[in-house]
Parts: sequence; structure tokens; C-alpha cells
Amino acid sequence: MGSTSFGHRKSTGWWPDPPGITNPFAAFVLPFSGVNPSNRVDLSVQVGALRLSNPIIAASGTFGYGWEFARLVDLNRLGGFVTKGISLQPIEGAPAPRLCDTPAGMLNAVGLQNVGVEVFVKDKLPLLRKYNTHVIVNVFGVCQEDYVGVIERLEEAEGISAYELNISCPNVKKGGMQFGSDPALVEEVVGAARKAARNRPLWVKLMPLVTDIGLIAKTAEGVGADALTVANTFPAMAIDFRTQKSRLGNQTGGLSGPAIKPITLRLVWEVSKSVKIPVIGLGGVETVSDVLDYVSVGATAVQVGTASFSDPKASEAIVKGLDKGLNELKMFTFNELKGNFSRENG
Repeated sequence: MGSTSFGHRKSTGWWPDPPGITNPFAAFVLPFSGVNPSNRVDLSVQVGALRLSNPIIAASGTFGYGWEFARLVDLNRLGGFVTKGISLQPIEGAPAPRLCDTPAGMLNAVGLQNVGVEVFVKDKLPLLRKYNTHVIVNVFGVCQEDYVGVIERLEEAEGISAYELNISCPNVKKGGMQFGSDPALVEEVVGAARKAARNRPLWVKLMPLVTDIGLIAKTAEGVGADALTVANTFPAMAIDFRTQKSRLGNQTGGLSGPAIKPITLRLVWEVSKSVKIPVIGLGGVETVSDVLDYVSVGATAVQVGTASFSDPKASEAIVKGLDKGLNELKMFTFNELKGNFSRENG
């Protein structure tokens, strides 16, 4: 997938609130050491109520439940990671093969396989509590009640910093229309999830193929989303003309990787101009340059997804290169770069 060099593609304690400021999610602000004493570069970023030691988050669906990567990646070096999607009941997922290489990217059709919220809380979550990084749980369902049920169960558990709502799922009660494709459905499911998520921040992961992503983003913001992840994978397919069969177990899958970065970069730019809450960029992040591109168009943080399949240490390697990236720009924080493109280009 290429190198992570700049310029080329190839728990302990809590931070107190400052005087006079009340943070409803203060218990989920982890201690961090974002400042490198050798050059005074501050890598920390603020995603709503969450203070991340750096802007690199491992994306849902590419990092398992998190602990599987612990022998390969120093999880404490990451700003955080998002678990694979968790549903109310266990899901077996799609038939094999589930992954397929494409030019400059990858197709996946995992089918949202997961153990269900009860087993996650009982068997998976306890393994994550020893790591000093933010654990964000991706949540999905096939009806509004599913989303609410998962969050209500997670609210009883410890060791979670935030929820990421996957609204790219079909709403079976509305004939299979995807939640994230219609502002009314977005308002319905995000609003219900916000009421259920009484104690933690709520991020919403947007669909890329919508008529007006700015409108969808503003709708989610209006009913209580604390941050937006932009965006999910793109529906796509790959076939073998010799066999006349799909290269996946399903006929279609989700396209990710460097091929989609130019598209998601535009989506992040559009969303950042439409809302006041933080935006997290996701799509083709492999290098420090990719991170700086997303920050320039308004992202507060980024998620690393497909790169982890070819190099499990990709996210950690990007973190290690961030100091150099900011130093070359003669900047000391990401806030100095954030949104510069929009300010200079309207």
C-alpha cells in the first residue's frame, strides 16, 4: 500500500476540566502525552469531548475488536480505535471470499459479522480496558430499536469512550431503505441513539452516496451528533468474466483504499463547511501526507482502514511520522493547518 513517509504515497487518571468549564463526558477524556519534548510539536486533537493524543484512529471493520492487533501494534500510541460493528444479536456474516483486491483499493463483503453486544461486553471489552487509548464502539442495526438496544446495553459497561453509529444499514421497517440516505431517517435514528447515549459522545458515520451530504450532516448535528465520520465504503463490484461469477461471496461489496481518497476528501470538505461539530476523515489514508490533506480541508482527525490489511502497523507508523510532517510545515499543532484550504479557497 506504500510507505508512510511525509510527501510520498507509496489508564491512569483523568484530565480535570479547566475552571469554569463543565464537560459532560469528562470521565472519558484520557490522559495523553501529545507534546514531543524534543521539538514541542503537539499532536493532540480535540474531537468534541474527547481529547486524543494524536489524530490517528484505526477504522471499524479493519481492526477487529482491537485486541487482535495488540501483539502487532502498540495500541497506546494511537489516538484511538473503532471496534468492528456490534449488533443486538450475533451475525455470521457473508459467505467467503470476503475480500478482493482492486486497482488502488479493495472490495470487502464481510456482512457485518460480529458476536453480538452481550458477548462483546462479557468477553471482548474486558480485554481492552488495560490499554490507555480511546475505544470507540461501532453500532448498527436493522431498525431503530436495534440501535437503541445496543447502546443501552453498552451504557452499562465500562471502558468505552464513544459510540460510532453506522447509518449505512437498511431499515427493514421502511422497506430496506438505508438509514443514512434520507434526512428524515437520519433524524429518527440519530435522535433515538442520542437519547439512549446519555453518558458518552455519539459519532455518526455517514454514507458517501447521498444527494446532499451537507444536509445529511446538518441533520445529524441537529439531533445531537457530537462528531461525524466521513465516509463509509462505496458500493461496488468485481467479477470474473471467465466464470461469470462475482469475485466475492456476495455479488457486491464496499470499495475502500487509495482509489476513493479524492472522493472522500471532497466529502470531508463539503461536510466541514456545513457543520460546526468535528469531522473525522476516512478513505485511503496511508501516509502522513494523506492525514495533512484531510486536516487541510477541515478534518479534526482521520481513520486508517484498508492500509491495516496490507500492513497491520500502518496506523502506528503514521503516528511516528506526524512530528516530521508538522515540522516541515513549521507548525506546532494541527489547529494551525485545520481548514486552511477552505479559508484560502472559499
